[in-house]
Amino acid sequence: MGLFQSFDICASGMSAQRFRMDTIAENIANVNTTRTEDGTPYRRKIVTFQEKEILSDTKKFQGNGVKVASVTEDYETDFTMEYDPSHPDADENGYVRYPNVNTVTEMTNLIDASRAYEANTTAFNASKSMVQAALKIGQ
Repeated sequence: MGLFQSFDICASGMSAQRFRMDTIAENIANVNTTRTEDGTPYRRKIVTFQEKEILSDTKKFQGNGVKVASVTEDYETDFTMEYDPSHPDADENGYVRYPNVNTVTEMTNLIDASRAYEANTTAFNASKSMVQAALKIGQ
């Protein structure tokens, strides 16, 4: 492992978790969005990570961090139906379809992402301390 490769790995983890936190924040912000541009309620977004690979002339290196593989919409969870005949998006029976966003689930995911971000920060700081100690030995 190169001297600065550990920094790159930790930084990729922090960037990926930051993107995940932004997506979770978007889900929470749209918890009451009953109509999007296509006329349907907002659909929860899910971030998926993948191992980052580096290709060289002779080999393929794995284990060099993480990257965002995809952001998909959640089609497995149903929309929430609530009776509110006065709502402008109510159907003929008076029910409104609300997004499939559960605030408790999103907050749990947010805590998980922030702890993963914190773990990457701790690993980054440990790598930095080791490099600083190695530089002091060389003096």
